[in-house]
Amino acid sequence: MPVFLSFSTIPEMFLRLAARFREETRPLLMYKTGGAYVGLTYADVRREVERMAAGLTALGLARGDRVAIISENRPEWVIADLAIASLGAVDVPIYPTMTGRQTEFIFNDAGVTVAVVSNRYQLAKVLKIRPDVPSLRSVIVMNAGEGIPEEEGVLLFSRVLEMGTEYLAGHSMSLDEHAARVRPDDLLTIIYTSGTTGNPKGVVLSHGNLVSNIIASAQVIDISPGDRMLSFLPLCHSFERMAGYYTGMACGATIAYAESVETVRDNMMEIQPHVVTTVPRLFERIHSRVLRTVEAGPPVRKKIFAWAMAVGRRYQEARKRGAVSVALRVQQALADELVFARLRAQMGGRLKFFVSGGAALPREFAEFFELIGITILEGYGLTETSPVLTANPLHACRFGSVGPAIPGVELKIAADGEILARGPNIMQGYWNNPGATAEVIDAEGWFHTGDIGTIDADGYVSITDRKKHLFVSSGGKNIAPQPIENRFLSSKYIEQFVLIGDRRMFLTALIVPDFDSLRAFADAAGLRYSDRGDLIRLKEIHQLIETDIQQLQKDQASYERVRKFSLLDRPFSIEEGELTPSQKVRRKIVEEKYAGVIEGMYKGLR
Repeated sequence: MPVFLSFSTIPEMFLRLAARFREETRPLLMYKTGGAYVGLTYADVRREVERMAAGLTALGLARGDRVAIISENRPEWVIADLAIASLGAVDVPIYPTMTGRQTEFIFNDAGVTVAVVSNRYQLAKVLKIRPDVPSLRSVIVMNAGEGIPEEEGVLLFSRVLEMGTEYLAGHSMSLDEHAARVRPDDLLTIIYTSGTTGNPKGVVLSHGNLVSNIIASAQVIDISPGDRMLSFLPLCHSFERMAGYYTGMACGATIAYAESVETVRDNMMEIQPHVVTTVPRLFERIHSRVLRTVEAGPPVRKKIFAWAMAVGRRYQEARKRGAVSVALRVQQALADELVFARLRAQMGGRLKFFVSGGAALPREFAEFFELIGITILEGYGLTETSPVLTANPLHACRFGSVGPAIPGVELKIAADGEILARGPNIMQGYWNNPGATAEVIDAEGWFHTGDIGTIDADGYVSITDRKKHLFVSSGGKNIAPQPIENRFLSSKYIEQFVLIGDRRMFLTALIVPDFDSLRAFADAAGLRYSDRGDLIRLKEIHQLIETDIQQLQKDQASYERVRKFSLLDRPFSIEEGELTPSQKVRRKIVEEKYAGVIEGMYKGLR
């Protein structure tokens, strides 16, 4: 539903919501402590935001100053963000997984004066680089009781709140008055894009940029007052911040924070969310777990599952044609009772839909979840576009597309196939980098996304690939790797897949297998192994993957087929620099790291 309050800045949105719901006991934020979820009401959050804003004022924070936030998802992240925004300062969210060197670059590029960090580990990282960041005055640590060193300029979050209380007692500061001075064209945040190589660029977004995206997205994504949302994507990621935080709040939802990515399944059972914003990786995990469970079950369970899936497919096809027979309705109801409802219960039982962004969603996962009664609304956008450009509407969802443009956004396809966008959500530019800004925003205000795609007669957008990731084979064929990679990710035996083939005679692949599925196969076949390395060297395992690949690519053109692959014994990771914080593969780094493996695949094959 559309947001039910008018606002033009983030603090105005929050304060109007806090006033509207000040008497409610329903929580705005929920987090887990002592083994159970507890909540903060709108009144609780408003009080803490006011104290934090006053404490930051006491520390000398001024309008326009930049404040870094380095933390996992938790209520203090939101309190700090809203306090900074209410003072007209600018926050700089940073992934906790970033190295000290990356953090140092961002601090110096943005001119960070205050850093808010979650724990002792993040503090140590900041203190190590502090001598090389002349602008940094204060570091605020959320966690207490960790033996925080008593150094000049280092304070506990709780102490800053106490300073805020003391400041409010002696000054006539009003949070509402400060917030009223903030204008839509004031800077709200600088979000540094992780990129695939080199130093990141700071995307400058104003209050107006984000507000336009919140209001437009809320007209497409049906979040209602009282809905519960589970948040586990990093708040420093533009998609989670705008959709899972700002838009959820603007629609009156309760936002619950997962303990970690690993506990999402358990937290979904505890929270029973109505909406979850996520990336395709979650669907891959759920899909793989379901198939493994069925595979390990008795033959009768396998037959019931296969029957239910077949019924679900027939039902969905008939529903879309508007011709569902009575007999098929009865079969669908039975399939739902025996299989689908039980699967939905494992995700909390109340999900209205998932919202997927950040990466392309393989069609197979969208169709699988539709069969069990949960719709995945795929959208598309970039940090530079605040971030949403398109979104599939709930009752007119088209799998394989990312939906039409959201209200207020213009899209067109350039002569070379690149998607161009224009609207109030387009960034102000890259911080301290006018040259890079001019490269992506032309004289007419069109932002060049770098993505290749199409727009159909109804306005639905389909993404083909990244412009810079198009392969050109040595035979001159243009090959988009992403759709091919997504096809292979539908295999229950494949967890990660990187296509190789730019300027090569044929395609090869680096594959991280799903080790749980491989172990189950090997154990059932009586194969002996001691570790992952032994497992992937078994000829039976190689043949298993080979058979799956040949089946999945049988309908692809010959030049789009993988001719050879190598299995890797560990997943690509953020820590090793192979993935961006948003789980996108840094293709160049992976190719450099596995250069020897890649060259080995091309030896002797022509």
